[in-house]
Amino acid sequence: MAELTIAFVDLTGSVSVFETLGNDRAARAVTKLTQWIGTVGLEHNGKVVKMLGDGVLLSFTNNRLAVECMSLIQQEHAARAALWPKRLKLQMQVGMARGQVVQVDGDCFGDAVNVASRLSDLAGPEQILANDAVMRKLGNGAGVRSRSLGPMRIKGRVEMCEVFRIEWQTEMGSEFMTLPADLHALRRNAESVFGGIELEWLDANRSFNLTDLPVRVGRVPEADFVINDPRVSRLHASIDIRSGNYLLEDTSSYGTWVRFAGNDNVISLRRQECLLHSDGEFGLGAPFTDITTPTVTFRLVDGQMVLGRGPLRS
Repeated sequence: MAELTIAFVDLTGSVSVFETLGNDRAARAVTKLTQWIGTVGLEHNGKVVKMLGDGVLLSFTNNRLAVECMSLIQQEHAARAALWPKRLKLQMQVGMARGQVVQVDGDCFGDAVNVASRLSDLAGPEQILANDAVMRKLGNGAGVRSRSLGPMRIKGRVEMCEVFRIEWQTEMGSEFMTLPADLHALRRNAESVFGGIELEWLDANRSFNLTDLPVRVGRVPEADFVINDPRVSRLHASIDIRSGNYLLEDTSSYGTWVRFAGNDNVISLRRQECLLHSDGEFGLGAPFTDITTPTVTFRLVDGQMVLGRGPLRS
């Protein structure tokens, strides 16, 4: 076994690209992009474990180079994609984890691989999510901006995993330089400036503040926000705040689908959690492709700060 940093890079928006360009041209565009990701990984002493259609799995012995590589990939691709038409815009969501990995016939197995994969699924477009081992391995003075999203449940793991979002955007000021934060201090800071969340379904509209959380969404009268539809489970999902961030947790039989305003990417949840980093909507019991899906619109209400962009510790 070897201690490695695993990175999953997934492309989002490929459905629109294939519809617009056709299979052959779109496949060439996706392949060119994934090959570029692999090349950048190799330049940072990483190894391309395998190509995954519209994604890439990489491994790194050097944790710092792994973080630098993923940040550079997001920076360079974001600058390039900003010039592309919306329907041709491919974005990247990245999951990273550090841990013991078993290497067999060129493939990788282990908890770090599973966690990196799950974090890639939970990340939004242009986001990098990493487990605490990645951040702590960087040490003091790492020069990497990050913010703790708190402990999250990762499918396939018994223990919760503390997750960090790596802030790769170059325009952010140096006052946002962070290391793994004191979760209790972050929560106190976030609660003192907490705004609220608004939920709307058909003609039902309710606002919830800190004292109302967690908010349970479901079909039964005991739910805090009731959706009277047979596809909705009795207690379908819950919304809570953790370290200054909203988390939507699916607890249903048939799943929950989430998408954010201004983005066509859809996150599918089945007994999983999703960070609500901006306004959007979630469908209950059926995907958005079913136009009859009971769909709840949510809006994050500012307090003294912009929710999802809380203060970072230095």
